[in-house]
Amino acid sequence: MVTISEGKFKSLKNVSNEKGVITAAAMDQRGSLRKSIAKAKGVDEKAVTQAMMEEFKTVVTKVLTPYASAILLDPEFGLPASKARSKNAGLLLAYEKTGYDATMAGRVPDFLDGYSAKRLRQEGADCVKVLLYYSPYDEPKVNQKKHEIMERIGRECEDEDIAFFLEFVGYDPKGGDEKGLEYAKLKPEIVIKSMEEFSKDKYKVDVLKVEIPVNVKFLKGSKAFNGKDSAYDLEEAKRIFKRQDGCTNKPFIYLSAGVTDDIFRENLEMAISAGVNFAGVLCGRATWQDGIPVYATAGAQALETWLFDRGVKNIKALNAVLKDGAKPWHARYGGIDNVQVKARALR
Repeated sequence: MVTISEGKFKSLKNVSNEKGVITAAAMDQRGSLRKSIAKAKGVDEKAVTQAMMEEFKTVVTKVLTPYASAILLDPEFGLPASKARSKNAGLLLAYEKTGYDATMAGRVPDFLDGYSAKRLRQEGADCVKVLLYYSPYDEPKVNQKKHEIMERIGRECEDEDIAFFLEFVGYDPKGGDEKGLEYAKLKPEIVIKSMEEFSKDKYKVDVLKVEIPVNVKFLKGSKAFNGKDSAYDLEEAKRIFKRQDGCTNKPFIYLSAGVTDDIFRENLEMAISAGVNFAGVLCGRATWQDGIPVYATAGAQALETWLFDRGVKNIKALNAVLKDGAKPWHARYGGIDNVQVKARALR
C-alpha cells in the first residue's frame, strides 16, 4: 500500500486521462523556440517578441489540448495559452528558467524570479515541473548541489501539496558530443543511474519524466539507424529497457527530446514490446515543431491550419500507440486499490 496526499492525488488525476495515463503535450520551450522562430524568419532572436511567443504557444495549446490529458507551459510566455486550453486538459507549469546557470560549472538549474510552488499553483498549475540537466558522472560537488536543490523543491511541493514532476536530461560532463556514438554507449547508464538517484524518498518526486534509454540512430535494426555506427542491437536495447523498468518504484513518463514524431513513436513501441510499465508521455516538439516555419513565414492562422491537419494527426498517432501500451500512473504501485489517499491535517 502506497500513501499519497489528497492534494497530490488530485494533481495526478487532473493531468491524466480517464484511465490514469498521462498523455500530455509540452509547450514550455523558451530559448530553443525563440531561436527556431528567428531562424525560420531570418531575423535576430531579439526580433522575436513576447507577443509572438505567447501567440505561438496559445495556438498550439488551443488546437492540441482537446487530444491531450494536460499541457506543460511556462509562466514567462505560457500563461495566456493556459487560459486557451481545453477543459479536459490539466496544467503543468515549469519552475526553472530556460537553460541553466551559465555562471557556474555543471549545468546547475536556475529558477524563475518571484516564483515558488505556491505561486505556480496560484497561476493555475495542477503540477510543478522542474528540468534538471544531470549526469551521474559529473563532479561529486556539482551533483551534491543539484541533490540539495531537488530536495528543497520536493519539500516545497510537499508543503504546497502539489505533485512534483522531475525531468532530467543527461549530458557529457567532459564536453563530448551528446549526439555521437560514444555518448550513445553511455546513455543507458546515465538514464538509469539518474532514475535510481531521484527515486529516493528524500526528493519527494511524484513522477519522473525521463529520456528513452537508447539513441535509436545507433540502434542496429531500428528505422532510424544511421546504417554504419552501432551502439546496440535490438536484443541489447530490449534488455536496457527492461533494466530501466526495474530501476524505480516511481511512476515515469517519457519525453520526446526533440526527435521527430515517427522516431518517438518507434521509441515508445520498443518500450512497449519490452514490457515497460511507463505511465505515458510529455511530448513537445515531436508533435508541433514542423509548424514553426509555417508560423514564421505565414503567421498564426496558417499555423492553426497546419496544426488542425498535421499536428492533430501527429498527436492522434501518438495516442494510438499509448492507448494499449502505456499504463496508469498508479500501476507502478500495483493499481489504484493499492493507493491510500490521505487528507492533510489542518494547519
